Amino acid sequence: MLIRWLALSPRAARTSCHGRIEITLPPNENGFVPLFNGIDLAGWTAQPRQYGNVYPGGPRVTDTVPGFPRDYNDQAAEHPAVWTVEDGAIVGRQDAPGSGWGGYLVSNDQYGDFELRLEMKPDWPADTGIMVRRRFDDWAGLQVLVDHRQSGSIGGFFGNGLARIQGIPFALTATLDQHGAPIGLAADDPHTSVEPFSAEKARLLSFAGDVDEFLAVWRWNDWNELTVRCVGNLPTVTSWVNKVKVAEIDLSQVEAPNFRPEDMAAALGNRGHIAFEVHDNDPILGARRWAPGAACRWRAVRLRVL
Repeated sequence: MLIRWLALSPRAARTSCHGRIEITLPPNENGFVPLFNGIDLAGWTAQPRQYGNVYPGGPRVTDTVPGFPRDYNDQAAEHPAVWTVEDGAIVGRQDAPGSGWGGYLVSNDQYGDFELRLEMKPDWPADTGIMVRRRFDDWAGLQVLVDHRQSGSIGGFFGNGLARIQGIPFALTATLDQHGAPIGLAADDPHTSVEPFSAEKARLLSFAGDVDEFLAVWRWNDWNELTVRCVGNLPTVTSWVNKVKVAEIDLSQVEAPNFRPEDMAAALGNRGHIAFEVHDNDPILGARRWAPGAACRWRAVRLRVL
């Protein structure tokens, strides 16, 4: 079967009458190539969500957080997340729905400096994100957060295996209707927060966006565009949501406990994999991270090498 890349609107993936898979991309995106063909998961590998070291040479996460069984990683290996393609989108769910087991969908290829663009549509609550410079056989990497749940961050950063650094500009929660059903996003309420925002988290950033600017462009229960730029050996990573700049972190300048830039550079290397996440329901937040039956969705995934 012949695969032909197009650069036309609208975004879609379809099989032509001649048996060709045709991937359409937005116009005026010179240099971008699709990372997902809209038909199947070719070029990607599913992996269970297993925990590694808190920082290079440090203790394992499962030994530092109360509630993790000693054989957690062995159990997780038997329950990877379920990844499917539905209506031209990558869809990730827990295995089985409500079981609490998460996973990753990891790109087979590695990337150094790049700009990534995609569209995302997470359910509520669904704690997901995109890993950059991720190791293929280890959880280490920088996560661009899409924590679509109470007290979560969208567009901020978390360091998996990078001393748990959490650089976020603000925290979010859901607004509720009269029946208690979520109907939109709002700034997190510090009085009811399950993971309080602090100025220390914002100080890790070289740019911290404004929550009101973010909320003005976020589309509830709809598709939102995320752009991620990753540049440098120990990279500077920047995020935009619907073209609004949300956050930027320069890992070479981060000062945090157990974060040693030279160790992080050695651990990550100057190239790495990209990965989508389905979070597990860990002992900290449980089902408030991922509701039974919830899903994350990703489409129009394309990348430009810088």
